[in-house]
Amino acid sequence: MAIRVNVPRDLSRVKEKVAFNLTKRQLICFTLAGMIGVPTFFLVKSVSDNVSASTFLMMAVMMPLFFMAMYEKNGENIERIIQHAIDWKRRKPAPEESFEQMFKDGICRVDENYYSKTIRFSDINYKLATDEDQQAIFDNWRKFLNFFDSSVHFELTFVNVTKDETKFYETIRIKEKQDGFDDVRAEYSEMLNRQLEKGNNGLEKTKYLTFGIYAKSIKDAKPRLRSIENDILNNFKRMDVQTEVLDGMQRLEMIQLIKSLGGEDSTLKYPVKNMIRTKQRFATISALSYDAPTMEDRFLMELLNADSSQVISIHLQSINQNEAIKKVKKTITNIDSTKIDEQKKAVRSGYDMDLIPGDLVTYGKDANAFLQDLQNQNERMFKMTFLILNTGASKIELKNNYLQTSSTAQQFNCDIYKLDYRQEQGLNSCLPLARDLIHTDRSLTTSSVGIFIPFTTQELMQTEDEALYYGLNALSQNLIMADRKSLSNPNGMILGKPGFGKSFSAKREMSNVMLSTDDDIMICDPEQEYTALVNKFHGQVIHISQKSKQFINPMDINENYSDGDDPVSLKAEFILSLFELVMDGKGGLGPVEKTVIDRCIHKVYEKYFENPIPENMPILADLFNELMAQNEKEAHEVATALEIYVFGSLNVFNNQTNVDINSRIVCYDIKDLGKQLKKIGMLIVQDQVWGRVTANRSMGKATRYYMDEFHLLLKDKQTANYSAEIYKRFRKWGGIPTAITQNVKDLLESPEVQNIFDNCEFIYLLNQAPGDREILARKLGISKYQLSYVEKAEQGEGLLVFGNLILPFKDQFPHDLELYRIMTTKPKEVAAWQKGV
Repeated sequence: MAIRVNVPRDLSRVKEKVAFNLTKRQLICFTLAGMIGVPTFFLVKSVSDNVSASTFLMMAVMMPLFFMAMYEKNGENIERIIQHAIDWKRRKPAPEESFEQMFKDGICRVDENYYSKTIRFSDINYKLATDEDQQAIFDNWRKFLNFFDSSVHFELTFVNVTKDETKFYETIRIKEKQDGFDDVRAEYSEMLNRQLEKGNNGLEKTKYLTFGIYAKSIKDAKPRLRSIENDILNNFKRMDVQTEVLDGMQRLEMIQLIKSLGGEDSTLKYPVKNMIRTKQRFATISALSYDAPTMEDRFLMELLNADSSQVISIHLQSINQNEAIKKVKKTITNIDSTKIDEQKKAVRSGYDMDLIPGDLVTYGKDANAFLQDLQNQNERMFKMTFLILNTGASKIELKNNYLQTSSTAQQFNCDIYKLDYRQEQGLNSCLPLARDLIHTDRSLTTSSVGIFIPFTTQELMQTEDEALYYGLNALSQNLIMADRKSLSNPNGMILGKPGFGKSFSAKREMSNVMLSTDDDIMICDPEQEYTALVNKFHGQVIHISQKSKQFINPMDINENYSDGDDPVSLKAEFILSLFELVMDGKGGLGPVEKTVIDRCIHKVYEKYFENPIPENMPILADLFNELMAQNEKEAHEVATALEIYVFGSLNVFNNQTNVDINSRIVCYDIKDLGKQLKKIGMLIVQDQVWGRVTANRSMGKATRYYMDEFHLLLKDKQTANYSAEIYKRFRKWGGIPTAITQNVKDLLESPEVQNIFDNCEFIYLLNQAPGDREILARKLGISKYQLSYVEKAEQGEGLLVFGNLILPFKDQFPHDLELYRIMTTKPKEVAAWQKGV
C-alpha cells in the first residue's frame, strides 16, 4: 500500500494586504496608474474636448500598470519575465566552467564564498519491502532530511544516462578463447543481448547528494564540510545505503556528462527560449509545479522509471524553526485579515458573512495545519526547487520524452513548465553543485518533501569478465549479472520444489562458468541429468556402479589434503563419516568404535607416506584387515559391517582409482549405485572433489562443485557434520560448492547443518512449499512481500539472495538455442531432442 501525505498549499500565494484589500504591489501600481491616467484624461480632453478619446488614452496608459499589478506566472511577475527575456537576448557565450575551482579531494568552490561536496549513494529495495518496512524507510528518510540545518543547502541529483549500446554489449559479451567453444559463447552472448532488450540496462542510473555551505576560505570550509559529510555517511549507513564520496575528477566527469546531455559533445547552444542543444542532443529544463493536495511515494519512482536520458534535481534548504513558525503565523494573520475584510464586504452587501471565498478557507486550514506540524509533529519547513532535464536525439524525441514526464506529473495532480529564457540557469542548477539559480522556493514540510523517496529497487549488474547471468530483475526487467567470487563467501544453494527449474538453473550457471571463466567444475549427479551438458563441453562422465569398470578409491589422499594439519586426521573425519553410513541402522558410531577406526586409519597410511607411490595407496580391504587385527570386539563389529563393501556384493569402492580425471568439467554419475550405496557414493564423490580442490589451490584455480539431491547427505549426523565442515573449508581453498535440493527442512534440522546455511551468501530460491517458505523467511529475513515471489513462482522464477541483497528474478531462457535443448529436463522436450525432433 502506497504511503500518502498531505501537501500544504503554496502559502507564498497568500499576499499581505496593506490597504483597500490590495497588496503593496497592487496599491503602488494602481496609484501610479491613477497618477498617470487621470492627468492624461484631462490633458487630452482639454485639447480635443473628446471624452471618448480621452477615456481611451487614459485606459491605454493605465492598462500596463494594471497588468503589472495583477499578472503572475509560475510565481514570477511580469517585469521579471521581461528581464529574463532581455537577459536571454543579450546573453554572452557561457563560460566553459560552471564553477570557480575544483579541488582534488572533491571540494568545489562554486563561487567566491560557497563550497560544496558530492556523495554518490546506492539504491535499496524500497519497492520490494513490506508496508511496515516502507513506513520505516520513509520515517528514516524524514529524519535524514531534518538533520540538515538552515546553514546547509543540499541537492538530490538523479542521473539516468543512455549507455552506448555497442559499448555496453561489449561489457556483457563473453570473450573468445579459441578453445573450440567460441560458437557456444557467441550463442550465449546473443541470448544475453536479447534479454538485455527486455529491460533498460542501457540506462545507467546514479544518485547523488550534494551539500554546500558558505565560508570565508577553503581552510574554513574543509572542517565544516568534513563534519557534515561524516554525519551524512552515518545517516545513510543506518538505512543500509552504500555511499561513495566523489573526488574532484569524479565530480568533473559527472558535470561533463550532464552538460553533454548524455552525448559526447558538450558545446551548448540555446537556439530558442526553452531548448538547449549540442551537436548530437536536444534538451529542455522544466520545473515542477507542486500543487497536488496529497502526494504518494510512487511519484519520484515513476519519474525515474522513464526509459530515456534525464536528470532530476531537487534543491532543498531548511528554514530556521523560529523563522518558519513566524512566517506561517504571519501568513495566518494575513488570511484572517482578508477573511475579516470579506466578511465586512458581505455584511455591507447584505448576504451571509460566512459566505467567503473557498480559497481563503482552504488556505486557512492548510496554514493552521502547517503550523501544527511545525510545533507538534517534529516537522520542519523546507524551500524546494524541483527541476527536470529531458533530452532527446531529435526534437521529436525530446518532445515525446517531455510529454511523458508531463503525463506522469499530471497523474499525481502536478504539472511541469519549461523554464522560458532560463535554460542556461536551469542547466547549471541541475549540475551536482548544490547551487540553485531558479529559486521556485516552494515552502513544504519535512513529510511533503520526504515523500520524494529516492529509493526504488536494487540492481545487480556486475560487469567484470567473470560475472554470470542469473535472469532478469522481476521488478525492473534488467539483467542480473553477478560474480559469486566477489562475495566474502561464495558458497551457494539452489532450492526449489521439483519441476521448477533447479537443475536447469544449475546447468545454466555451469555453462556460463565454462564459457566465461577458467574454473573447474565437478558434479555429483544422482539422477543422470548432467551427461548431455558435460559431453557438450567435452568433459568426463564417470559412471560409478556395481557393473561399471570405472573405480574410485575412497582411501585416496594427497600431501595437499589439508593445510598445516595432519592430512590423515582430516581424512579420518571423512572415513568416520563413511562408517556412519556403513553402520546405518545400528545406532551409529560409539566412542570406542570411533577410537579404533581412527587408530586403524593412521596405521594403514603409514606405508604410503613412507613411500608415496600409487601402489602404496591403501584400499578399504587394508582398513578391514587392520580392524580385524585389533583386540577390541567393537573393531570386529565395525569390520563385520564393512565386510559387504569389501568382499560382498557392494564392493564397488574396494579398488584402486583407475580414472584419470583431467577435464575441466567432470560428472560423477551415481544413478545406478542403488539405494544402499547412493549416499555412500555421494560422500565419496565429495571427498574426491576435495582432493581436486586442494590440487587446484596450488595452481590458483577455483573449483566449483555442484551436489544434486544434497539432502541425502544430511540425514546422518556424522555425514551432515562432515558436509558442513567441507562447506566451511571450501572457501579457504578456492572451492565454490553449490548444494541443490528441495528439502529445506532437512537443511535446518540441527545446529551443525544450519552452519551450511550460515556459510552461504548465494542462495537461488525457486518455487517453495508452504512450510519451507516460512523456514526461509525466518532464516534469511525475507519479508512477506518478497516471499510472494517464491509462493506463486512459475518455472525459472524466484528470489536471489546475493550477500545482503535480495532480488526477485525471472529467467525465461530462449527455447530456440542449442544450449536450451541440452539443459532442459522436461521429459517431453528431452524425448523430442533425443529423437532429433
